[in-house]
Amino acid sequence: MAKLRSNYTGKSRGSGGTVVRVGIFAAVISGLIFAFNFFNGDKSAEALIDEKTVTPADLEDDRQFYLPTSTTDQIINHDYFSLSYSEAHEQAEWVAYTLTRERLDMPWHERPDAFKSDFKVAGGSATWEDYLNSGYDRGHLAPAADLAFSAKAIRESFLMSNISPQARDFNTGIWRELEENTRSWAKKYKKLYVVTGPVLSENIKGRIGDNEVSIPAYYYKVLLDVSEPGKKGIAFLLPNQISYEPLYEYAVTIDEVEERTGIDFFPNLMTRRLEEKIESEINLDLWEFSKAKHNLRTEKWNQQ
Repeated sequence: MAKLRSNYTGKSRGSGGTVVRVGIFAAVISGLIFAFNFFNGDKSAEALIDEKTVTPADLEDDRQFYLPTSTTDQIINHDYFSLSYSEAHEQAEWVAYTLTRERLDMPWHERPDAFKSDFKVAGGSATWEDYLNSGYDRGHLAPAADLAFSAKAIRESFLMSNISPQARDFNTGIWRELEENTRSWAKKYKKLYVVTGPVLSENIKGRIGDNEVSIPAYYYKVLLDVSEPGKKGIAFLLPNQISYEPLYEYAVTIDEVEERTGIDFFPNLMTRRLEEKIESEINLDLWEFSKAKHNLRTEKWNQQ
């Protein structure tokens, strides 16, 4: 707390009493703040505001029904997303989270731009230094913009377990277009379950850093309409390079991504018949692709 200071410099008989009263008032306020912090886990005002408006509790049901399988046996649950970490490639093989219209309509919190190691990773995650002078971006798997509804959530998005080496013209180009379309679809359909990751089961493009982080040749994004889980899902497979093709050209069935990665995306999706229907079908008419965003990518984003 800032110190209380009087601007009056003259002397009077009552000045000593005033100082005493001010000192007592400051002590009382300090005590109240201490007690408040103590009984609330020493949480900041920002964190308290977050907790009043957004809680991770509703994610538990989503994790129960929609969490993919892990080929690495290292699933890590953070407050606002889950991931399966691959020590062999020093990155997540998938990151999964819920994306809702309600959260996207909330005021955005500022990006921290401070990448941090994920200490929940058993053998230690990659570090931000692994990417220095590598020629590759620290690409988010769960985008910061998808988690900007909460100060804690957006900070979690900068954990290095959520980062993967992406070519600059891929990260700022078609990958950005896919992320922005995904947010538009979430607003339209109210709630999507999103699973994103690199394809690590195929040949990689190389490795970077002291931790030898793998450079994936492909990335995928799998979407399930959770508001109507029996209606639709879609997936995308994109090469880690610049692209001028329309985004819908990279749309595939969820089955194809499962075949390429060895991951079972929705093993607990109500019934086996429903899972097979959602994962084997693709209907582009149910997903509106933005021509304006495609034009922005080809005319501007690809050159950034």
